[in-house]
Amino acid sequence: MAHWSVYTGRNEPHDGIDELPAPPPWRAFDGGPALPAPADADDEAAVSPDRAHRARTYVATPESVQLVNAALCLRRPLLVTGPPGTGKSSLAYAVARELRLGPVLRWNITSRSTLADGLYQYDPLSRLYAARPGPGNDHPGSGGVADHLRLGPLGTALLPYDRPRALLVDEIDKSDLDLPNDLLNVLEEGQYEIPELVRAARHSAGEGGAEVLADGTDTPVTLTRGRVRCRAFPFVVLTSNGEREFPPAFLRRCVRLKLRRPDRDRLTDIVRAHLGTPDGEAEALITRFLERAGGGELATDQLLNALYLTGVAGLDADSRDELAEQLMPYLSATADGDGF
Repeated sequence: MAHWSVYTGRNEPHDGIDELPAPPPWRAFDGGPALPAPADADDEAAVSPDRAHRARTYVATPESVQLVNAALCLRRPLLVTGPPGTGKSSLAYAVARELRLGPVLRWNITSRSTLADGLYQYDPLSRLYAARPGPGNDHPGSGGVADHLRLGPLGTALLPYDRPRALLVDEIDKSDLDLPNDLLNVLEEGQYEIPELVRAARHSAGEGGAEVLADGTDTPVTLTRGRVRCRAFPFVVLTSNGEREFPPAFLRRCVRLKLRRPDRDRLTDIVRAHLGTPDGEAEALITRFLERAGGGELATDQLLNALYLTGVAGLDADSRDELAEQLMPYLSATADGDGF
């Protein structure tokens, strides 16, 4: 029986994604042929132990569990906002691990990022070089457009997988003003075209199939006539530190989750997940962190760094407090007169 609440937040991998209800009629996609789901997200440990650790130790709130499930059920992107260090990007890894969605596709946004960067990268200069005879080129003229093209994280997430892929679009508030609007059509339609492959297919015989490398793998996928349409809409997490406003048309197409600073109970749970049950000295640092957080911007990572280092250094109380003070400066230079 289908159940809409497939993500539990308990960090125990399962196949509950197969129980997800059918999409709303206006969010149903029929891309194909279907591609098998990639390897388990736990394989990410071999590539990025940090990402795997964050996925295993993420402490979800009831609100985040509910809204993750809403985004999955509605086939909508999840826009996650909140102060630095509240676990916005870690949420994507935790969901991918629990629901066995495969390795997370990550697109780090800068002020120069464009929609094309997320969809695919094409290198016309390498194709031009490959077509010219000369030293080091034993097969001049060999290879077509697809040999010089690789799908980006967004382009890969929209391939017709039989299970959703997890896509993290990190710090979208750092983007150019046009990027959120440019994303609207692709995320709404669940499809895109690669003009270079469309043109090549127009001048070739047959169906115009091309083998292209997907993001994060050396295994090619076959695209027909340069067109890609998803089958299972990806689980898309868009993170924002709240540095800018987004257009209303963009916001209404997202499920919105606002993460807040953790209170003492949740902070203790986070510490326990990363470093074990806090002792008396750790509790004192947690109290100090909470007191300092009332006067400026602090991130949970700063507390974890202080707890770990003071724990392994074997310091006396005064030295521990001095080191913790240095490891937990305010993130905003305006928090106090010293820039801390």
